[in-house]
Amino acid sequence: MKNFFSNFRGDLFGGITAGIVALPLALAFGVSSGLGPSAGLYGAIFISFFAALFGGTNTQISGPTAPMTAVSMVVIAGLVAVNDGSIEKALPAILIIFLLAGLMQIGLGLLGIGKYIRYIPYPVVSGFMTAIGVIILVTQILPSVGYYPKEDNEFVSQFKPMAEEIILENILKEEAGEGILVLENFEETIKRSKTITQDDMDKEARTLAKSEASGVLGTLKVLPRAMQNINWLELILALSTIAIIYGFKKITTAIPSALVALIVVSGVAYGFGLNYRPIEEIPSGFPVPNLEIFTGFKLSSITPYVFTALTLALLGAIDSLLTSVVADNMTKTKHQPNKELVGQGIGNSIAAIFGGIPGAGATIRTVVNINAGGKTKLSGMVAGILLLIILLALGPVASQIPAAVLAGILVTVGIGVMDYKGLKAIPSLPKDISVGPIKLSSEVIIMLVVLVLSSVWNLVYAVGVGLVIASLMFMKKMGDLTAERSDVKTLEHEKGWADEAHFPKHLKEKVFIKHIKGPLFFGSTSEFQALANQIPRTASTVIIRMDRMQYMDQSGLYTLEDVLIDLLNSNIEVLLVDVLDQPRYMMERVDLIPDLIPKDRIFNTFDECISYLNKKTVEQKAEASA
Repeated sequence: MKNFFSNFRGDLFGGITAGIVALPLALAFGVSSGLGPSAGLYGAIFISFFAALFGGTNTQISGPTAPMTAVSMVVIAGLVAVNDGSIEKALPAILIIFLLAGLMQIGLGLLGIGKYIRYIPYPVVSGFMTAIGVIILVTQILPSVGYYPKEDNEFVSQFKPMAEEIILENILKEEAGEGILVLENFEETIKRSKTITQDDMDKEARTLAKSEASGVLGTLKVLPRAMQNINWLELILALSTIAIIYGFKKITTAIPSALVALIVVSGVAYGFGLNYRPIEEIPSGFPVPNLEIFTGFKLSSITPYVFTALTLALLGAIDSLLTSVVADNMTKTKHQPNKELVGQGIGNSIAAIFGGIPGAGATIRTVVNINAGGKTKLSGMVAGILLLIILLALGPVASQIPAAVLAGILVTVGIGVMDYKGLKAIPSLPKDISVGPIKLSSEVIIMLVVLVLSSVWNLVYAVGVGLVIASLMFMKKMGDLTAERSDVKTLEHEKGWADEAHFPKHLKEKVFIKHIKGPLFFGSTSEFQALANQIPRTASTVIIRMDRMQYMDQSGLYTLEDVLIDLLNSNIEVLLVDVLDQPRYMMERVDLIPDLIPKDRIFNTFDECISYLNKKTVEQKAEASA
């Protein structure tokens, strides 16, 4: 903190520039999430300020990002659906999940998990990021053409019978909960059903219509209706926004093109009094904490979403730490990963309390900050303060921004967030697995599985499936590699290692050597067992060389035990050479050493093992001659 104001001028310009870049994205991500533009702005304010203050990357600018917003959409849509389509009812549960994600991030940082985030496979990240782009791109088609399913009366009317059933079902559930439901007498049920108005059914039907048209598949289902009901003004506003964003970049990158598009298109639409659809009103005044997340807390309402909260926490961690690496490369500094996770967690937790959506380190905003002169934590805090000033001073003005403009901005975000590097690499990646006569790349399969499942099913589960598949394929490759490199042959038929060149010739047909060249774990145990079974029972001795076996898990340990018992029962002596620390520790813990393998049968070098065999041969000859 002693150098907090050491670069005041540069940090001021960097923070202001990054805040200006963040403004249109914060509004757009807020609208996309389903909580409205104010939620995006609140998230940007608090995450930017507190993640910078407590984080471990001096130049990082944080706020709502495309991946975090996409997962947040899943949470919000699910909880709104189970709360009769009411955001007000669902809001406490939504925010407590965001708060839980922030607290989890703090926990990850305190436990030192930051350094392990880099082990998530690239194909999983690539498929996920491309899916985020697809989701944002597809779901912004409807607002770009000015079509809102819940306002299409003909479409909504299809859901009225279902709406009536749901309302009656809710009445029965209420009565059951109150203990007044009598199956032989539905008098109370009939009385309550008469209080249902047409407005109640319309509201429920509109909620069902909106839910039916949500997500990628929902958008594609209603796309034909949207194309028949295009609002040409909204479409022109969205296309103009997209054109300015891409066109202005060719003129200059000194001024954020998204901000230029926001100001120009919104100014023209408002100035000419066009009949466009504005975004939701942004509340004026300083943000106030939503204490209902504590007073109205119900564990049952968030239990199904705990895994989603963890996903948000991990995703935010990955997003932030990747941006930290970019910042390190640009500034020639070194970030503190665990401290960064704590800072991100504090930022997300405070943002949730004030009604903001979660976020993470944002690469573009961080790069802009550095290029504008930002060098210390002050730059990120300035960005947050600037957004707060804009909220307080220009909130009513920002409420006049056309919804189609933000949809256009999100379309460009969706296009930009896709992992084109990973997509371009698909034809060139090695085809390392076979499905019948077809050869495929395991990396491509993982990426496509995550991409498809994320786009059409569930972002959270898709990442889990991708990680499981990637882990299984990795273990299969490691097992195959260990089996391929490890072999069991007599020295007459195998090219031995350098120190085996002078092995006594008279022992070569009786002594077999097993080279273990890699970890012995559950992915390679079956191959190890098969190789061990190749040892003929005419052998007198088996030497197991463990010089290159750095690791052995419990499955490998028990497989090794089975092999040793089988060999010893066949009166075959087993000698171990150069047992490394971790495998030896495992073997000693379950008494393989010394119960099955006495310590005098374990040698540090192969030469010591040869000396033992020569001495044993001499003793056997002496006994035979006697």
